[in-house]
Amino acid sequence: MRVVLDTNVVIAAVISEGLCRDLVRVRVLPHTIITSEWLLRELRTTLRDKFAVDPAELPLLAQVHKEAEIVMPTQFRERVSRHEDDDVVLATALAGKADVIVTGDEDLLVLKKFRAIRILSTRQFLERLDRTS
Repeated sequence: MRVVLDTNVVIAAVISEGLCRDLVRVRVLPHTIITSEWLLRELRTTLRDKFAVDPAELPLLAQVHKEAEIVMPTQFRERVSRHEDDDVVLATALAGKADVIVTGDEDLLVLKKFRAIRILSTRQFLERLDRTS
């Protein structure tokens, strides 16, 4: 399965125990992680500015970066979601031919689907993995 992890999921995996950490450290690894330089930059900036965490000191991020397929999203002509930043997540998923976007962002979750790409919360994605394994 081809998966885009929204920045909020990766940040939650870094800063706290729980479903997101389990997902990022173990459960998503057999799948192809799709990301973009824009999402990686947003992740690094958020970790530094909001959480005073140096991304270079996080082995988890190095592993995600090493294993991920980095794509170049193209900008949409018209906004698809309520926030422009969320359109980058959608464009990354589209460029990477993702099957699913995993997010905690209600503005994305409310869409439920973008074209053929499902948009799921971390819990929904883990439940889907459990049903198919």
